[in-house]
Amino acid sequence: MPTGVPHQRRIELGELLPGETSLAIAADIFVPQALREPPVVLFCLPGGGMNRGYFDLRGEGGFSFTDYMVARGYIVVTMDHLGVGESSRPRDGFELTPDILARANALAMDQLRRELVSGAYCAAPLARLSSVGVGHSMGAMLTAIQQAQYPSHRALAVLGFGTAGLAAALSPEELQFAGDPAGTRANLVRLTRARGSDPYPQVQRSNQSRELFAGSTADPRGVEALKAARATLLLTAGVFSMIPGSVGPECARVCVPVFLAVGDRDMAGPPHALPAAFSGSSDVTLVVLEATGHAHFIFPSREHLFARFADWCEAVLRVD
Repeated sequence: MPTGVPHQRRIELGELLPGETSLAIAADIFVPQALREPPVVLFCLPGGGMNRGYFDLRGEGGFSFTDYMVARGYIVVTMDHLGVGESSRPRDGFELTPDILARANALAMDQLRRELVSGAYCAAPLARLSSVGVGHSMGAMLTAIQQAQYPSHRALAVLGFGTAGLAAALSPEELQFAGDPAGTRANLVRLTRARGSDPYPQVQRSNQSRELFAGSTADPRGVEALKAARATLLLTAGVFSMIPGSVGPECARVCVPVFLAVGDRDMAGPPHALPAAFSGSSDVTLVVLEATGHAHFIFPSREHLFARFADWCEAVLRVD
């Protein structure tokens, strides 16, 4: 059953970048008619080349993660990163490093959490509210960074992401920083500027990307629905995500339960190697989705993914 019209919100962030005093993040807040008890909010961050609509794909076929989780009683918040969709686009997009993006998202989530606790979107205050961070691809990377730097979630869902990077897409100089997180951060903006003049490029289509996002097993209705969620890339964060080991320290610092989901035709690296990155967590669940590319929600395995994730949430958030 489709969800109702979401509450739309723009959260002002202040001056995160020099000279940028009016940055704001756009978010949709979906509230179920009957909340689970205790209440939980899922904060959802899209991957590179996608806007927040990725989590609420419309059309016949049941592609909406939001619809499924709201029906299970969860509050769902979908957000556009700075520079994406309806969020503010800074003049110098090269300065949107993963650390800046993670801070912006943390500030926005804290504000929205306070509003939810106060009862702003519900019939009553939600004093016992807890949250789960949900990210896909680059959004999963930023979710892990945020949790390491500003821990606030009770658990994380990391979809279609690993720390192995994408070495084949890197320049020789970029590849020199593989396994060197500190060096990657120190040189990231310089390396990204060397790629060209546009910090917000369009996603380049290729045979590989078509198979990963909309391969032969994808539902054609889902492929069509995905078009509305397309957005430009955040090049600096994208380059960071492709350098092997760049986010390794942050993933290792995550100490809450982690739900890992990856397609067997995904780009995250060998699936069974993924849990090792989250060595600080004592509760890591891996789900490998059969006949599935990178945009998990448009493949037939989405039904299994949605149900498996919802059941996992119930288990890890159960109150003793």
